[in-house]
Amino acid sequence: MSSSFEKYQKRRLISSYFSVVISISLVLFLLGLLGLLVLNTKKVADHFKEKIALTIYLKNSAKEIEIKQLEKTLALAEYTKSTTYVSKDEAAEAHSKEIGENFMEFLGYNPLQNSIDVYLKADFVDATKMEEITASITKKDFVDEVIYDKPLISLLNDNIKRISIWVLLISGIFTFIAVLLINSSIRLSVYSKRFIIKTMQMVGATKKFIRRPFIWKSVRLGMIGATLALIGVGIVLYYLNETFPELALLNDYYLLAILFAGIFGMGVLITWISTFFATQRFLNLRTDELYY
Repeated sequence: MSSSFEKYQKRRLISSYFSVVISISLVLFLLGLLGLLVLNTKKVADHFKEKIALTIYLKNSAKEIEIKQLEKTLALAEYTKSTTYVSKDEAAEAHSKEIGENFMEFLGYNPLQNSIDVYLKADFVDATKMEEITASITKKDFVDEVIYDKPLISLLNDNIKRISIWVLLISGIFTFIAVLLINSSIRLSVYSKRFIIKTMQMVGATKKFIRRPFIWKSVRLGMIGATLALIGVGIVLYYLNETFPELALLNDYYLLAILFAGIFGMGVLITWISTFFATQRFLNLRTDELYY
């Protein structure tokens, strides 16, 4: 009978530890994904910014040497990510495919111009900076005009600022919720042992002596939960990097190390603090208050 009861108690204890580990790992996993989003918000925003092209249309009188020189100057400019030269013939062929017919057949000539598409570095995709770049390029005699999508750039920059604020706000809320959830799981785990705590106290054990095994056990559970969460975050990170290789999510080892260390540290810190205050609460209760 005694052996059966001990097995039952052991199963309950294992079940309690299992639920704590799972709750910690799930909460930290979601927090890790949110951290991943926060760290890569700028990278994603920069990716979209660098897809916007500034197009330089060249006059038909432009000499080949002038075009080559302009290409070289643009390639070396601090604001340039990459450049693409598009001849009028290539532009005509692309336009014909787009509209589904050869427009030059009824026009009798090619009205399009040679052009250079300049893709800027993200830091320079700004209305003021792009105006300055446009003004400096337009000064050249063989440049007809320089155009870019002004409304799109304004909209993109405004949305990026708005999204960044919301991401930070949501991160703060999720962090607070994570602390509450992990704290609740730890409190429930300690609550199930409140009579053991009081018994140890009644036989003369000090508060520090009583707290130590509970804190160490919870910290170990926090480490296990954090490790499981990190494995999950690592799998998601690998999948995203394979799906969107242009974002190079695995290249920034320093930020990833900070994220992973932060998740692991949070798992340890929250469980330590939660267990400390949970055990302290039951240590300060009178024996008759343990039943409520």
